[in-house]
Amino acid sequence: MKLIILDRDGVINEDSDAYIKSVNEWQPIPGSIEAIARLSAAGYSVVVATNQSGLGRGLFDLDDLEAIHNNMCEQVEAAGGHISGIYYCPHLPTEGCECRKPAPGLLDAIAKDFSTSLLNVVFIGDSLKDLQAGVERQCQPFLLRTGKGASYESLLADESDERVRNAQIHDDLASAVDSLLKKRN
Repeated sequence: MKLIILDRDGVINEDSDAYIKSVNEWQPIPGSIEAIARLSAAGYSVVVATNQSGLGRGLFDLDDLEAIHNNMCEQVEAAGGHISGIYYCPHLPTEGCECRKPAPGLLDAIAKDFSTSLLNVVFIGDSLKDLQAGVERQCQPFLLRTGKGASYESLLADESDERVRNAQIHDDLASAVDSLLKKRN
């Protein structure tokens, strides 16, 4: 099975410091929907792993989050792709849960549900937390300059974990998928 894991905010859709609280606020980054469709066409199972502390903060409810995710999936399907699963952490950063990235709990759930090892599975994110969670489970980290990624790029040189430090860096999801499909085909 070819599996790929994507963060959501800042990777698939535009991020906001005020949180994405509704379908109307959810705006795909140009080229991201088509990139997911290309991954699907290439035989990848695309899975999303996202921190959604806005739930714990009371900024939106589960119905709002499901509507956002349904809209995202519908757009991907309209482009000819498919999202095989969406995993989210609803907890606040102070709660100390095992599912909030950089903790690997979401990735553990993905590995269990898909009955697969995450060794060398590509994990694409826009933050050090994403990269650290992926590396914790031996994923291949990709950092995007979209979302918050550009602010983290300079920090990679100081990262103590060589695997995080050597993450592939791409401008956006479309360019990361271009690179990935070129190398894997």
